[in-house]
Amino acid sequence: MSERLAATLETLLAAGEPAALVTVAAAKGSTPREAGAVMLVTAACCFGTIGGGRLEWEAIAHARALLAAGEAEAGLDLPLGPAVGQCCGGHVRLLLRRADAAVLAGLEAMEAEAAASLPPVLLFGAGHVGRALARALAPLPLRLRWIDGRAGEFPGEPLAGVETVVTEHLLDEVAAAPAGASYFVLTHSHALDFHLCSAVLERGDFAYLGLIGSKTKRARFEHGFRELGLPAERISRLVCPIGGSAVRDKRPAVIAALAAAELLVTLAAKPGTQAGTSAETITRTEKGRAA
Repeated sequence: MSERLAATLETLLAAGEPAALVTVAAAKGSTPREAGAVMLVTAACCFGTIGGGRLEWEAIAHARALLAAGEAEAGLDLPLGPAVGQCCGGHVRLLLRRADAAVLAGLEAMEAEAAASLPPVLLFGAGHVGRALARALAPLPLRLRWIDGRAGEFPGEPLAGVETVVTEHLLDEVAAAPAGASYFVLTHSHALDFHLCSAVLERGDFAYLGLIGSKTKRARFEHGFRELGLPAERISRLVCPIGGSAVRDKRPAVIAALAAAELLVTLAAKPGTQAGTSAETITRTEKGRAA
């Protein structure tokens, strides 16, 4: 779950605007979204998505009917076949709830749980490609920490969900990173790039290590890594150039899009690195408050 809807719901409740939270409680077979996906529905607006198409159209219609009738909760079972004009073929169970303080608390807990399980990514460098990559990674289900020693290189308006760190001690960031983290190294200095990559390779517990640069830069760095005695298996896992070679376009936004996709593919292949969400968190939270 990459949506952050708790703040939106808090605003709606403060304004006294009725809203319903729609949650995918269960998903079997081929479905547009996974269990735990949520959206908010009011009489006039929708926030977030549970997959679009007829599934979402039905969810919005039922949520608005629930609000109009003054009901508190409803369930909706939808087989995604010819009967509803959607050819996924799976089955979705939706939970619709009129939003109140308890639902808000449950949504906050679910988002916190999802955020804590997101794969950590450290991005070193706030130059042209670094800024483009930060913008590409920001909306993805990742926990992004963006690091540079030059405060003026970061955009004036912070990116939502991105932690920016201004420090000259970039190597300390590598040392403090959690096991299984991913790294992008795109600083203004080849020497600094080399030291950062060496530190990540020395640790060895990285999910992904991407380095900005050419094949020539990679060859020079590999020679230096071997002189340091770093294992060949680890060196071979370095990704440089980032983004692959299928698209030969050096514009920052293109490199960023390709690199972001490359990272997601890498993480998807590693067990335990994708964020999980629990559609039952809201229910657990409400029960705890009631007790």
